[in-house]
Amino acid sequence: MTFRPDQNPLGVLRVLQPAHALPQAALRLDPALPAYADEVVLDVQTLNIDAASFVQMEGVQAAGGPTVAQQITAIVRERGKMQNPVTGSGGMLLACVAQKGPQYTGPLAAAVGDRVATLVSLTLTPLVLHEIVEVVPSAHQVHVRATAILPSSAPAALVPDDLPPPLVLAVLDVCGAPAQVARLAVNLPQGGHVLCIGAGKAGTLALAAAREARPDLHLWAIDRFAQPLEEVHAAGLCDGYAALDASDALAVREQVLRWTDGQLCDAVVQMASLPNTEMAAILACKSRGVCLYFSMATSFAQVALGAEGVGADVDLLIGNGYLTGHAEMALQLVRRQDKTRALLAKRLGL
Repeated sequence: MTFRPDQNPLGVLRVLQPAHALPQAALRLDPALPAYADEVVLDVQTLNIDAASFVQMEGVQAAGGPTVAQQITAIVRERGKMQNPVTGSGGMLLACVAQKGPQYTGPLAAAVGDRVATLVSLTLTPLVLHEIVEVVPSAHQVHVRATAILPSSAPAALVPDDLPPPLVLAVLDVCGAPAQVARLAVNLPQGGHVLCIGAGKAGTLALAAAREARPDLHLWAIDRFAQPLEEVHAAGLCDGYAALDASDALAVREQVLRWTDGQLCDAVVQMASLPNTEMAAILACKSRGVCLYFSMATSFAQVALGAEGVGADVDLLIGNGYLTGHAEMALQLVRRQDKTRALLAKRLGL
């Protein structure tokens, strides 16, 4: 087994363009083997594409453009990684460890042959795509034969044996969301109001985390489609819901005013996978409340300037995909909550 002797835990030796960029911001990465001495080589089985990116590519396909598979193939060939040039986002992956460099110093406690899920974005993961085997639109997952490189700085998790791998991958893809929402919920006032915009997998897990952390909170959900809202309500994850287009910020605000008897929400969690929903969160939030943006479709310029433009004195938080212990926290949440697990499994066709 041969490794290149050089090493850099941040993966900057893989950056081809531009100079001085870190891998996530790079336009092109070098995914070639052999690996450097501090890297892990992965045999990739599944790409979990983030919702904003997958929805955008589906739109291109529906308009008569290349298929989702063709778009992914072209992006990876051009960039050496999966980073949608429109949304700037990627996703994460499921793989088996193929090689582990002798100077690897990262957090991954896995041996060759172990199945792992990366906890960092595909936007910074060097990737060679050999074949797309199947695209699974309902799960935003793509089964592939591919090779990926993981630097020492990049966290990953062993895939547990007690949950189906597609479910594990879906949960770990958004595991920062429930962890951050649980942390946020602890500091909200007794009997406060929380709105979740988007009832996909991230929104479902966020509501589940808030419900478990603070049963006293009033939880509300908005999505474009009625079915996911009906599902999260039936699972006991929200107290009420409305099928609304969150790009209509005034309609969202009016609904929230009705729910809260004119108070607005103490916290709003923005999980929608479509653009132009930034102001809905701000207008639904009371003064000195908190807006947490966890969607990769978010324009943070619109968030900051929009809040300023309407005189909204709210705390604006960027959802961080990494929190200490977030992977295990999300998996344990799914293990404890039978209805949440069943709902996610149903959506994944399991």
